[in-house]
Amino acid sequence: MLCPFCGSEDTRVVDSRLASEGEQVRRRRRCSACGERFTTYEIAELTMPRVIKSNAMRESFNDDKLRAGVMRALEKRPVSLDQVEAMISRIHKSLLVSGEREVPTSRIGRLVLAELRNLDEVAYIRFASVYQRFNDMAEFRTMIEQLEKDPSPEARQRQMGLLPDEP
Repeated sequence: MLCPFCGSEDTRVVDSRLASEGEQVRRRRRCSACGERFTTYEIAELTMPRVIKSNAMRESFNDDKLRAGVMRALEKRPVSLDQVEAMISRIHKSLLVSGEREVPTSRIGRLVLAELRNLDEVAYIRFASVYQRFNDMAEFRTMIEQLEKDPSPEARQRQMGLLPDEP
C-alpha cells in the first residue's frame, strides 16, 4: 500500500478491526519512510447481478435507481436516511447472496415491497401502486384491507395491547 503522504511503498499494518457490521476490515497503517499513520478499509469486491427489465433488455444494477424509487415512495414519511440506507443494503446483500448472474426487475420489486412493508405501510402502498400498476380504487382498497388483516410484525409491535402482559 502506498503511503498517501510520501508515496513510499514500505507501509505496515499496525492494527486491524472489523467495521460496518463485519463487512469491512479497518486497518491502521504506518509508513516506514515518513512515520505517518493512516487508515485503510478492505471490503470484498462482489459483482452485482445484471438486471433483466420487463422489455427483456439487460443493464447493470444501479443503486441510484433503486434509491430514487424508494425515496419517491417514502417522500414526506417519517423515515430516516439511515433506515433507507440499511434497507438498500439488505436488498443489495440479498441479491449478492443469491449468486445469480441476472435478476428480473420483478424480483427486485418484490424485495423492495417486503422491506417497505416492514418500514412504512404508506410507502408500501405507494410503491405497490406503481409496481403492480393499480388501475382503480378497488385495487388500493384490496391492498389496504390485506394490510389491515395481516399487519407487518413491526406494525403489530406498534399497536397497543388490550390486555396487560402476563408474567
